[in-house]
Amino acid sequence: MTWLDLPEDAGFGPDNLPYGVFSTPGTPPRTGVAIGGHVLDLAAATGDGVHATGSLNAFLARGPRAWADLREQLTAWLTDEQHRGRVDPHLVPRAEVRLHLPVEVADYVDFYSSRHHAENLGRLFRPDSEPLPPNWEHLPIGYHGRAGTVAVSGTPVVRPNGQRRAPTDDAPTFGPSQRLDVEAEVGFVVGVGSQLGTPVPLGGFAEHVFGVCLVDDWSARDIQSWEYVPLGPFLGKSFLTSVSPWVVPLAALEAARVRPPARRVPLLPYLDDTDAEPWGLDVRIEVRLNGELVSCPPFDLVYWTPAQQLAHTTVNGARLRTGDLFASGTVSGPAADQRGSLIELTWNGQEPLTLADGTVRTFLEDGDVVTISATAPGTGGGRISLGEVTGRVEPAP
Repeated sequence: MTWLDLPEDAGFGPDNLPYGVFSTPGTPPRTGVAIGGHVLDLAAATGDGVHATGSLNAFLARGPRAWADLREQLTAWLTDEQHRGRVDPHLVPRAEVRLHLPVEVADYVDFYSSRHHAENLGRLFRPDSEPLPPNWEHLPIGYHGRAGTVAVSGTPVVRPNGQRRAPTDDAPTFGPSQRLDVEAEVGFVVGVGSQLGTPVPLGGFAEHVFGVCLVDDWSARDIQSWEYVPLGPFLGKSFLTSVSPWVVPLAALEAARVRPPARRVPLLPYLDDTDAEPWGLDVRIEVRLNGELVSCPPFDLVYWTPAQQLAHTTVNGARLRTGDLFASGTVSGPAADQRGSLIELTWNGQEPLTLADGTVRTFLEDGDVVTISATAPGTGGGRISLGEVTGRVEPAP
């Protein structure tokens, strides 16, 4: 319950309290917490300078005890009427704020953790072979992306130029990507770093990861297919990765935790979560193209959990830093309307998608707007919102 007048289905209720960075005309960026249709200005409400830095990084670096203490304080402020006089002056309508990238991204890693997505791509590109490569069920496959091109929701998606070669071409050509795609993903933000040479075990996940955001890892499939052998994605991915402006704390997702899908092969000890606390998450994603719902990928079916992804990232001694972002990779389910990318939804262009207005898509066209949103069970019994990440495709320069 809260003394604010919120609708029953408020996705940003007191059991959520996601963090972001916002500004208003004439004021610098600062930390805020979304509550209903408002943002609570934490710098003003708490008087703590850590919330006036224009980034969540300094607060995240304080660690789990500080995260829990502030969450407890905010919950008291927003649920006990006696605090209304203190809080009310620092509530800003969300419609009046500009939202910024919530963290200074230190490193960005993207995984390939959805079995259905991986099998779909395997069937598309290796029809005469097993859909999964031999290593897929033994370790979380990933690639290291560019932190500098991670941007907040609403940043224009400028169609990238690059080399591409069609199967019928004798040589590559250069120009705008003709197969621009969306990838619906869930991202995880590291709050507390680790020492170089010291792996983070499965049980250390919540000691290092602060929360969750939504990710659209835009992909130029034609550029990617020409460049990725033998080292993997590069220019086909690095032109832009969009993230939602709100980071939902792990504490808000306790009711969403579920067991991941059953594994068909034994896992090595550092990845074996049989007896560990489950870190699968019941997150329901929706993908809209020009306002039309085209897909509902289920995150609870993702094979590799974020705890396993973090353990694998650091098992060789790699160091974590505050602001590190790692993402799930495209989330897809078994049904045709649960595929989290256009390359799957249109089966690599062979089965074009017809929208309600009669227009047809295989891949994204200039002017298209993609919006990814998601919800999860909240601790109060309803559903909480993970916000949304959106982008509009602009022509190549």
